[in-house]
Formats: sequence, structure tokens, C-alpha cells
Amino acid sequence: MRPFLISLCLAAAATLPSCRHAASPDESETSPVGPTVLSENALRSALTGPVSFGNHVKPILEANCLPCHDGREMPAFLNLSSRQTAFASGPYGPRIVPGKPAESFLIRNLSAVHAPVKAMPPVGNRLTTDERRILTKWIAEGAQWPSGPSGQLRKPAD
Repeated sequence: MRPFLISLCLAAAATLPSCRHAASPDESETSPVGPTVLSENALRSALTGPVSFGNHVKPILEANCLPCHDGREMPAFLNLSSRQTAFASGPYGPRIVPGKPAESFLIRNLSAVHAPVKAMPPVGNRLTTDERRILTKWIAEGAQWPSGPSGQLRKPAD
């Protein structure tokens, strides 16, 4: 039985690398890059000026992240449903560290954890390069997230 398990593990390991490496950073075997959820004007203003939570970040998080990261679907992982839960520290470190995107689990998760399959989110359309830039820039600018209703994220309607 043991040689069979070893052979099975080796066979599985040999096939995984082919699934992990896309031909380019914008290709994925599991999920296409989708259109941005932001208008052309909103996209341009976020990339050239200060990032606004309500105009730029909230739409990206609600459409692309909240379907899984709402605290119910994956309770032990990144919960982006409110400012309090998004800024809390989790099992993998601080989720959002204002001013420090490289130390923020949100950005590390987009850049490293899911990089082998290039598929964040793993279902639906992936974040665009510009959407990732906007989230990174927002955190670098201090990650302003209003309290109260304007800071509450809501899942998109099914």
C-alpha cells in the first residue's frame, strides 16, 4: 500500500506545476480577467489622484471579494464585511495595515497566496491589474475606511 501512495503523490506533484504556471500574468486556467467594476472616469481618477473608499475601493471589494470574504463563507479567513473585521489581525497576520501594503494580508493574498493559479477571485472574473493597483495604492495612502453605513460592504445580489 505504501508504494502505491508514494506513486500517487509523485504523480500528483508532477501534474500540479502545469496547472500553476500561466503563459503570462494576465492568463488563468480557472478564471478570466473581467471588466473593471469602475467607470473609466473613476478608474482614471483613482490611478492619478487619491483613492476614495466609496468611489473606488468599496465597489471593487463588494463585487470581487465579498462573495467569499464576508465572514460567513470562509469564517476563519479574511473577512471584509466591515472596517472592524478588515483591519483585525488574523491567523496570517494583519489583514490591512494602513500605509503598508506589503505587510497587509489582503495584498499579500492577492500577490502571493493565489499567484500560482492567478485566480483571485477563483470564481467569476478576476481582479484587473488596475483594481489590484488601486487596492495597493489605497492601503499605501492610509486605507481610509469610513465607519457607519457608508463603510459597510454588501454582497452583490445573486
